[in-house]
Amino acid sequence: MVIRSAKELDVYQLAYELSMEIFEISKKWPVEERYSLTDQIRRSSRSVCANLREAWAKRRYEAHFTSKLSDCDGENGETDTWLDYARDCGYISTEKHKDLASKCASVGAMLGSMIRNPGPFIQKP
Repeated sequence: MVIRSAKELDVYQLAYELSMEIFEISKKWPVEERYSLTDQIRRSSRSVCANLREAWAKRRYEAHFTSKLSDCDGENGETDTWLDYARDCGYISTEKHKDLASKCASVGAMLGSMIRNPGPFIQKP
């Protein structure tokens, strides 16, 4: 199967699903969190997908590709941290946290696999 767009990657689809789920649940968070936790978690979760698109555009160069994937992984880790805060502040249940953190872990595992083995994704001249 030839992948023509980053949007076709399983990791992109899962990360996008996660960011949209975070967007929906964060609509109910307190107004005082708008410019802190809410903004931060939305930004970091969306950055995973945005950086994946950038990585895909740079896949002619393995170092650039893996660098952008590393940025994705960092944003994913940040999202996981904000999820911990959301749980500990009482904005999401332990069960919801477990579900979302599991999705973060899956995204991280997929990104880690791509970082360790970028060859299949590199565009050949």
